[in-house]
Amino acid sequence: MKTFIFGEAMLEYHSHGGAGLRYGGDTLNTAIHLARAGLDVAYVTAIGSDPISDALVAAWAAEGIDTRHVLRHPQRNPGIYAIHVDAHGERSFLYWRDRSAARKMFELPGIDAALAEAAPAKLVYFSHISLAVISPEGREQLLGLSEKRKADGRAVAYDSNYRPALWPDQHAARALSERAMAAATIGLPTNSDERELWQTSEDELEIARRWLAFGQDMVAVKAAERGCVLGTADEAPRLILAQPAEVIDSSGAGDAFNAGFLGGWLGGQPWVDCVEAGQALARKTLSHQGAIKLG
Repeated sequence: MKTFIFGEAMLEYHSHGGAGLRYGGDTLNTAIHLARAGLDVAYVTAIGSDPISDALVAAWAAEGIDTRHVLRHPQRNPGIYAIHVDAHGERSFLYWRDRSAARKMFELPGIDAALAEAAPAKLVYFSHISLAVISPEGREQLLGLSEKRKADGRAVAYDSNYRPALWPDQHAARALSERAMAAATIGLPTNSDERELWQTSEDELEIARRWLAFGQDMVAVKAAERGCVLGTADEAPRLILAQPAEVIDSSGAGDAFNAGFLGGWLGGQPWVDCVEAGQALARKTLSHQGAIKLG
């Protein structure tokens, strides 16, 4: 059965240069990794009707992604982001996304068909960024889909990928994140995002316990070089150490972890093996420039 991923895809400019068409976005990165692993994944977003948007759809289809639900806006274009990476592999971003076509995806013809196909899918996945960029009406549709799926015993994965600039205030960001946490069966937060969003000094074990209190089957709290804290509805959270990794560029490492983890789950692996699969793919991503290795 298919995985449906909802989010925003953007054109990428990297400070280290690089030829050709480059693209990324948290949910798109995860979709590409899953497709490269041979999994059946559909990406739901909106881009423009211009030649560059045509090239994006062709590139994603070539990766194996089902692009039937990549919607086209007649007047808007994809957003753009720039990555600068310092000597330690840490990155900073600049964005040009205020008029991104993805912000209007839930207002375009075709979204109802995407939601209808997603309803019985094996997995639905989205992030806090997905919620940030869409309209209030779109949030209601995406969260409503997720809440119904959870009530029906179907899987929903959520990553609280917090970007303060996308929200009018922390109150709004927190309220929607809590609703998404309650609608999810699989939680994939990052320790630093949670601390910034909630202005807390919680450690990873405390973050995991807070997430599990929302009724999730499993939560994996990403903790960078420290590893990951795994907790389930039946087992208390515990730290799973990460192997050392060479860091060339940390862009997209969390997205890669999510893909490795979800790919393991889709393949029927135990939760611990899913963590190990996520960590392995994250290490691979850390070793090259950009969130996705192209070409």
